Amino acid sequence: MGSPVTGATSGEEGAKPAKRGRPKKSETGAAPQTASRGSKTNKPEVSVEDSEVVVPVAGNDTVQENIVVKTKGTDRTATATETSATSAAQEQISAGNGNQSTAAQTREEETITEETSSPAVQYASLLSEFDIYLFKEGRHYNLYDKLGSHSMEHGGKQGTYFAVWAPNAEQVSVMGDFNGWSRDSHKLNLRGDESGIWEGFVADVSAGVMYKYHIKSRYNLYHVEKSDPFAFSRERPPQTASVVSDLNYDWQDQQWLDRRKSIADQAQPYSVYELHLGSWRRKPEEDNRSLTYRELAEELPAYVKDMGFTHIELMPIMFHPFNGSWGYQVTGYFAPASTFGSPQDLMYLIDVLHQHDIGVILDWVPSHFPSDEHGLAYFDGTHLFEHADPRKGYHPDWNSYIFNYGRNEVRSFLISNALFWLDKYHADGLRVDAVASMLYLDYSRKEGEWIPNEYGGRENLEAISLLKDFNHAVRERFPDVKTIAEESTAWPGVTAPVEHGGLGFDMKWMMGWMHDTLDYFSKDPVYRRYHQGEITFSMMYAFSEKFMLPLSHDEIVHGKGSLLQKMPGDEWQRFANLRTLYAYMYAHPGGKLLFMGAEIGQSSEWNHDSSVEWHLLQYGYHHGIQEVLRELNAIYKQEPALYAHSFSPEGFEWIDYNDAHNSVMSFLRKSDNPDDTLLVACNFTPAMHDHYRLGVPQAGEWVQVFNSDDNRYGGSDQHNSGPISTVDEPLHGRDYSLTLKLPPLSVVFFKIQR
Repeated sequence: MGSPVTGATSGEEGAKPAKRGRPKKSETGAAPQTASRGSKTNKPEVSVEDSEVVVPVAGNDTVQENIVVKTKGTDRTATATETSATSAAQEQISAGNGNQSTAAQTREEETITEETSSPAVQYASLLSEFDIYLFKEGRHYNLYDKLGSHSMEHGGKQGTYFAVWAPNAEQVSVMGDFNGWSRDSHKLNLRGDESGIWEGFVADVSAGVMYKYHIKSRYNLYHVEKSDPFAFSRERPPQTASVVSDLNYDWQDQQWLDRRKSIADQAQPYSVYELHLGSWRRKPEEDNRSLTYRELAEELPAYVKDMGFTHIELMPIMFHPFNGSWGYQVTGYFAPASTFGSPQDLMYLIDVLHQHDIGVILDWVPSHFPSDEHGLAYFDGTHLFEHADPRKGYHPDWNSYIFNYGRNEVRSFLISNALFWLDKYHADGLRVDAVASMLYLDYSRKEGEWIPNEYGGRENLEAISLLKDFNHAVRERFPDVKTIAEESTAWPGVTAPVEHGGLGFDMKWMMGWMHDTLDYFSKDPVYRRYHQGEITFSMMYAFSEKFMLPLSHDEIVHGKGSLLQKMPGDEWQRFANLRTLYAYMYAHPGGKLLFMGAEIGQSSEWNHDSSVEWHLLQYGYHHGIQEVLRELNAIYKQEPALYAHSFSPEGFEWIDYNDAHNSVMSFLRKSDNPDDTLLVACNFTPAMHDHYRLGVPQAGEWVQVFNSDDNRYGGSDQHNSGPISTVDEPLHGRDYSLTLKLPPLSVVFFKIQR
């Protein structure tokens, strides 16, 4: 989990910590009829039993009219029978109904809606009976086309259709700048199918209109103003209103998408540049503001391409009003952070990245959500999205709520949200945050603070099921997209296929490698001989999962210092250690991830309120770090031995891991072609070795193809000039050996010359 620990709610920096426990009853005894925008109400005490009451079925039969809906930039006619199911699912339903005609099935799917006394809201629906069935089953995966706000034509008038899930509400109204933020003038209609969905059409409400829902609960006179959980856009923080918005955009990345599909099943390099959009680069001359999505599109794609990274990973860009949460306290799951621009502006940024052949991975946070009153918490006067029992529904580490993964409607919400970013924003991957906190019921809890599962264990069976369904849905609908788990325990099968009992992720962050490696590199080289096992241990389990090696933002905050600050020695040694760390990382099996600023050897730890320290590039050692990363990315993509078998033992072979005395280790990286084999030698001390012998698998001449000690990178420029010939002297279990030069604090790659 990347979110900082903070006692403030995510709505406003510096706010008082949200109190744990249940809210108090309203002092007025009744809900006020009107309120100014942003006014707050007190929450009444609600028991677990209260939150389970079923909404009564409405008895008014109202046949809905046809409506014209704008979806994905095209006009279409929608009726009460419109369904979001795939054609295969429709065929399955038809087959289950025998030989009934389509017309008969259509009549069966007509929806009953409860009439309200609000003439300003007209009857309309995008939801069919089959939609409701899937929603209740937890298998409706494109709810974003059905709930929320959608511009359309109805009864010859342009306007907006609203739909929100609030099963324990007595009344739901739309309030916004179109009606003076009136709480009662635009009451929505409750569907009569026990779905708990309120909906309706409001004429003359167009894109750009701000709104919220005013919800009167059936319990304890509780009422509240809520942002729309499915809104595509939000107003700029610290304000929290939803904004009616379409997602029309003319994408220009078809060539990228076609290529992504064509190589989906092939081995490929993953060199990921992790960044926080708000602090990658700022404008100090304009009150140190962050760049907009459009401004980022002018600089970021070209920079990432020049550095040679294959992907970027964006820390959460879903709407979060508190910048200090780094995006991990999400209140608008379907809306991008409005601080940087509109939905179309973010689409443009991703589009330009794709045109530069850069993939985009988004951080996704299904593990918890904040307690902000405008958000998901206590949505309709009950614990709707979260567990009512704090032993399952409250996260002590982050002062936030945990989703009720066992509630089908919540499962539909979460999986729809994941697919939304892949569908509407063309994301190439999702990195799922804090997976460990989802898997274990006792995560960060003491004895007596958690509830065992039905078998008495600590495994969160509902969360496990959700993660499997999530990965299955992604694989089914977007088979060329990758999912990555931030999972910090030894949970088995995180990257095993769902059909084989695994969770189904494509990759998992190798947190053990990160901690062991940074701990080793933080030691003075004179003591490293006593810790050889720390640097070699990762190969004991390197192929138990499909790993990505992360040097992420988590390791350079909260007083941990920057990567450069972790390195021991004088200035030259600190930079040499950092170059050695990066070269060792690229030689190690697995994908690669590096947080912004690390590629220039940033001196101070990351601060989300400031920029990467780009001015450091005027200094030689920092420029050298950037150059060595650029070269490592180029070699990583050029040499199949470094990625062809990143996740299997066929791609790795030890030469010698026992030379603890010299703190040297050596190994081979291999592809299916023996001519691609690379010999990697790592020297983790400042000592120079002029005549270091290693056993090799092939006779011939080996040439140096990379040396982290090159003076272009700030090194001492000790090289192996020209080819090195093998001799027929067995060593390290091989028939041949060679003698090479090992520069101080360096990693050197060799390849046989053909």
